[in-house]
Amino acid sequence: MIGRMRERVVAACDGACKGNPGPAGWAWVVADASETPVHWEAGALGRATNNVAELTALERLLASTDPAVPLEVRMDSQYAMKAVTTWLPGWKRNGWRTAAGKPVANQELVVRIDALLQDRSVEFRYVPAHQVDGDRLNDFADRAASQAATTQQNAGSELGSPEPPPSPDTPRTGAAKRGSGAAKASRPRGGSSSRTIKAKFPGRCPCGRSYAAGEPIAKNDKGWGHPECRTAVSA
Repeated sequence: MIGRMRERVVAACDGACKGNPGPAGWAWVVADASETPVHWEAGALGRATNNVAELTALERLLASTDPAVPLEVRMDSQYAMKAVTTWLPGWKRNGWRTAAGKPVANQELVVRIDALLQDRSVEFRYVPAHQVDGDRLNDFADRAASQAATTQQNAGSELGSPEPPPSPDTPRTGAAKRGSGAAKASRPRGGSSSRTIKAKFPGRCPCGRSYAAGEPIAKNDKGWGHPECRTAVSA
């Protein structure tokens, strides 16, 4: 079990779903004292929703860490984090019903997480996903979960798996932008990608203007931002 002989463990977990529902996967990663990923695990879920993947990632992380050691959990899923911190007490009081009187979605997972949270110190920290110079652990968990969802194969440090590959939704930063010759050769001309997605969370375009969750965004060598800004850079 991860965490023994440690004063505090810093970890991240994430779920991924290729379609909602669709092929899904989960992952968690634990860091050393310098917050470098040292131990991780990822698994396939078959066809599931994104929320199931997010909750499963948290449940597997909690089950794999020592309950006697304080744990910091970094997540980019506001749903999963609020489900087990903000909403859970009310659901239990209401007999596992929402404020609208409907059965709580994914109740079995939430119940297992609730049990794993008992009598242990866990601090949840929200970190935005897919940000330039974003949280290193969250990025690792995101990539591992995405790979598990795509390949439908389990992976992890104990299996001798290599570090998960870069996600197409993760902007290039730092050394990745400078890259090796092979990395530069694979980059589209103009230094940008033609892919446009909907922003999962609010952010700020390299042009300085912000964008809201749900707005179309695209990436260039400076990160994610407005599609028209990508076109301007490419030109």
